[in-house]
Amino acid sequence: MTDVIRVDDPADPRLADYLRLTDSALRTSLEAANGLFIAEGEKVIRRAIGAGYPVRSLLVTPDRVAGLADLTGAGPVYVIAHDAAERLAGYRVHRGPLASMARRPLPGVGDVVAGRERILVLEDLVDHGNVGAIFRCAAALGVGAVVLAPRCADPLYRRAVKVSMGAVFAIPYARMTDWYGGLAGLRAAGFRLLALVPDQSAAALETVPSRGRVALLLGSEGDGLSARWRHEADESVCIPMSPQAMALGVDSLNVVAAAAVACYALMSGSGLSAGGR
Repeated sequence: MTDVIRVDDPADPRLADYLRLTDSALRTSLEAANGLFIAEGEKVIRRAIGAGYPVRSLLVTPDRVAGLADLTGAGPVYVIAHDAAERLAGYRVHRGPLASMARRPLPGVGDVVAGRERILVLEDLVDHGNVGAIFRCAAALGVGAVVLAPRCADPLYRRAVKVSMGAVFAIPYARMTDWYGGLAGLRAAGFRLLALVPDQSAAALETVPSRGRVALLLGSEGDGLSARWRHEADESVCIPMSPQAMALGVDSLNVVAAAAVACYALMSGSGLSAGGR
């Protein structure tokens, strides 16, 4: 491989992209300021490259260099000992290489949903792992796009990318600039807004006709959808719970499990054409 560079000092400024990867506040600031994100693991790195994200650099321990030999020319490859990598990143780097990737400008919501029949809209989910897992569900089940509310967690944060297994690169997404009026824009684009709620008096999701363009709204991990978004939705829908489970106090699924079930129901509705996804 060309551009393979041995680095012994974790404080080397060339490694700044990988500094304290477990420090959420630092990483949010650093990644936004430098237009980068971190991909972890060979499979995820290859998926990011395949999706067209430019490589800024790669960080590998000596035992991982050979596995990346075909990425010659992708960018500088910094080779660092295990203990130095741990001091740099803030955790034991043992699950493969890391890559610093350049972000691309996000498209607008209108561009992302154009031509799509089924989309997810995430309101204020703050757990990066949950966001990554939902992207994986959406991509696996054929949802056309994901729209994020302004305060939703970053799909390109390291943990989101890792949990999604690179699915964040496989499905188009955009971020609203206006939480207050964002749903009106989707309705104006012809989407019927379905609010997924735990309330069992709402219509069962699988009974809702699948005609036309549908946007399924998912709320935050703790409180669910805001009152405003529930009010703005055209209809509230639920995933029916077992009466026995309800009697024991199990009245809902966590947001990732709910997203998986809802995506399946959304994409298997009658009259849905593959071309409309």
